[in-house]
Amino acid sequence: MSNAIEDDSFSKPVGRWSVFYYGVGHMLNDITSACWFTYLLLFLTDIGLSSRDAAVVMLSGQIADGLATIVVGELIDRFGQFKIWHGAGSVLVAVSFSSVFGGCIPCKTLVTFSSIVETVSYSTFAAIFNVGWAATQVSHMSMVNCITLNSTSRVVLASCRNAFTMVANLSLYGIALIVFDVIRAKTHADIENQYRWIAYLSIFIGCCFVGVFHLGTYEPRSKTGIHGNIHARISWTYWFLKILYYQVALVYVLTRLVLNVSQAYLAFYVINDLQMAQSAKALVPAIIYICSFIVSVLLQEIAWNGRRLKAYYTAGGILWMFCGVTAVSMQSILIGEDLNGCAFVCGSLSFLDKISCGLILFVLQSYQSISPRVAGNYSSSIYFSVTRYGLGLVPAFFSLVGVAVTCTMELHTPSSKTLIEPLLE
Repeated sequence: MSNAIEDDSFSKPVGRWSVFYYGVGHMLNDITSACWFTYLLLFLTDIGLSSRDAAVVMLSGQIADGLATIVVGELIDRFGQFKIWHGAGSVLVAVSFSSVFGGCIPCKTLVTFSSIVETVSYSTFAAIFNVGWAATQVSHMSMVNCITLNSTSRVVLASCRNAFTMVANLSLYGIALIVFDVIRAKTHADIENQYRWIAYLSIFIGCCFVGVFHLGTYEPRSKTGIHGNIHARISWTYWFLKILYYQVALVYVLTRLVLNVSQAYLAFYVINDLQMAQSAKALVPAIIYICSFIVSVLLQEIAWNGRRLKAYYTAGGILWMFCGVTAVSMQSILIGEDLNGCAFVCGSLSFLDKISCGLILFVLQSYQSISPRVAGNYSSSIYFSVTRYGLGLVPAFFSLVGVAVTCTMELHTPSSKTLIEPLLE
């Protein structure tokens, strides 16, 4: 009788406060990630690193992140304890992130500012930061599948998390707008000071929301399946034999590439190509994320099933606004009731995302050249703008491929009865 009651509560729509507490749990990761993708390459090239060295720093962080997601995902599937992994990862992110934008500490210690020492220094702190980031991300993403079996509530949780991703991005760009206006960058020291303050304020805001998450969210079960049955850990080969796993993985990776590659080159484009004011590298991304935030809130009021996920992802592939929520929600449909493999699914997909993103950005940066207007050489006619490809052609291609893959998918929701229930309690 108690198992039946527990199963019923596990399948009911999730309460609004529970959705809120879960949604804010990724704020620290989101606000630091926004700073990472929007400003890291710009920051490193502004302080004197070559485009290729800056890409090496980015790639080292992405590789560390990708490998950590696999390890953390496997450990969570074995031992559970989502909140412990989330808390430990958040601490590592908070401690290491300021060093990524805090200047070359070994250079000051060794009294040398060679490009090799700078690249190694920034790459090391980037790797440490991304290990903590991966632990927080995998634990938070996989947790949603153990909070509820209600397919619509799973999408609501993912949508709320995505909405607070927008809040985190807007918070970052609000901070950056103020800092860029107050602190004028005339020297490398001024540039480092700008981004150091952005990092400190971002960490403070993110940690406040992490505290709210840990106080309001209970530790979900991972070893107990529906009807109270104890399930053994699911083998990796179980997922590798499912065609849907490869389809969802490809769609998720392509979606992340669309978002991350375009975000990484947006600041370059408005400053180097369009020659806009310094405030534009905060203001323009903020306008984009305001639109995304509005869409994410509206998506919470939709009862979801497989057909609607495919339809909205296809629309998002064209408009680039719906992709984030729907791609993450496809993971939940893939996982279904196989809760003891949810961390591996989230970790393996994140691994592919991080490695592919790092490699794409490395290749693009390898062909980056300096704008003649930025370099002060107006007579030069040889200029290859990677930023225009990073903002236009590359995301458009990935988006269209993602739409094509989505059309071949067969998404089945676990239960049709949950879709006619209220979205939230």
